[in-house]
Amino acid sequence: MSGMTHPTELTIAGARAALDRREISAVELTRAHLDAIAALNPRLNAYITPTPELAERQAAEADAALARGEGRALTGIPLAIKDLFCTAGTRTTAASRILGNFVPPYESTVTANLLRDGAVFLGKANLDEFAMGSSNTSSAFGAAENPWKRQGEEDTFLVPGGSSGGSAAAVAARLALGATATDTGGSIRQPAAFCGIAGIKPTYGRCSRFGIVAYASSLDQAGPVARTVEDCAILLGSMAGFDPRDSTSADVAVPDFAAAVARGVKGLRIGIPREYRMEGLSPEIDALWQQGMAWLKAEGATLVDISLPHTKYALPTYYIVAPAEASSNLARYDGVRFGLRENGEDLKDLYERTRAAGFGDEVKRRILIGTYVLSAGYYDAYYVKAQQVRALIKRDFDRAWGEVDAILTPATPSAAFGRDEKQDDPVAMYLNDVFTVTANLAGIPGMSVPAGLDAKGLPLGLQILGKPFDEETVFAVGGAIERAAGFNALPTLRAAA
Repeated sequence: MSGMTHPTELTIAGARAALDRREISAVELTRAHLDAIAALNPRLNAYITPTPELAERQAAEADAALARGEGRALTGIPLAIKDLFCTAGTRTTAASRILGNFVPPYESTVTANLLRDGAVFLGKANLDEFAMGSSNTSSAFGAAENPWKRQGEEDTFLVPGGSSGGSAAAVAARLALGATATDTGGSIRQPAAFCGIAGIKPTYGRCSRFGIVAYASSLDQAGPVARTVEDCAILLGSMAGFDPRDSTSADVAVPDFAAAVARGVKGLRIGIPREYRMEGLSPEIDALWQQGMAWLKAEGATLVDISLPHTKYALPTYYIVAPAEASSNLARYDGVRFGLRENGEDLKDLYERTRAAGFGDEVKRRILIGTYVLSAGYYDAYYVKAQQVRALIKRDFDRAWGEVDAILTPATPSAAFGRDEKQDDPVAMYLNDVFTVTANLAGIPGMSVPAGLDAKGLPLGLQILGKPFDEETVFAVGGAIERAAGFNALPTLRAAA
């Protein structure tokens, strides 16, 4: 290992090559990450449940497989698993008190696919409770911290974004080579942008939802976060695939996503939606967007001005549909079958006491909103209307694909914000999803790629949206932006460690 990059600084692609050449063992690679977790996780709280014994065992098995010449796509690669994916024999909490001691007897399809391909699981990553949030501050196990710091404000606690904040923070701080995440309204792309890493929400149905704790079933989709676009492509290649246990899983072939990253954008038509240039858009975000356009144009892409007229209705539509589905999905947590149980005088009292004690404020807020919009007298006025607008949002994209191959937008309206800066205003918090929710409502793939820094030295991301099941073009555009940006900055906290 002399003269070699420190194991935690490797990319997934680089680690695979080093393992194949026997420059490092899977056990050495895993122990380096476990040491980093032991040093930094007490501060960052990126992991709810580290699993060092499991990781060491899996790493030893990976070394044995490599010695036999039986290495697979991820053999020996240490990953963080968002604590929304059921993992057999390992506690799965969804960052909620109500599932605080739940140990699943089965494995989610996505994590089973990763294990099939030889991945090593370092632990379960922190998130907003039941994946509801944009800041990772609603976790029952405490907030996760972004490893980045504003210049001159080393004491300000910055959020890593949500809900997949623990996954993003772990990857950015070099506490994992990659991580699983989920995205219901931006929960992969927004944390990736805040933490200066890459993340892709694939097409709805590309990854199985079996064994993932449900938030909003028509919007939830699993995907990876990692340091590079290529690493995301490698992970998605293992995570994706048809699953008969998920009725929404798409029976489509999984292409070689990694091969698409270097394909380039020459001849591609890139849509620039005028509705995303919203009133009050930060000059820094707008300048980054313009820079992204210039990069793609220089690489041979054609920019096309397009209209997505129903974009302005996306956020209110999302915050009707998602809470409605959450209200239905979270009804199962009643203290009877599994999870927390508070004793009550009768069954109704047991339900009320259990849910009052087990759910946090944000989850209660969304259940109440969802139950309201589904109630008699309001169902047609809110829920049905929202589904109609959702269909119009999807139609906007369907029409756009007649003109363009992919769409470029900002990923977030700002860089990472302080933990205490938006907590008292739920609407301000919900506005963080303004650029990302359309992809979930339309079911299309979307990726955030780090593209620059703001004036305070915090990372900013650009978003690429693609046609359904055309993640390859999304990766090609993402790869071009990544190469042009040359973004390889270390987060402040990690650099100082």
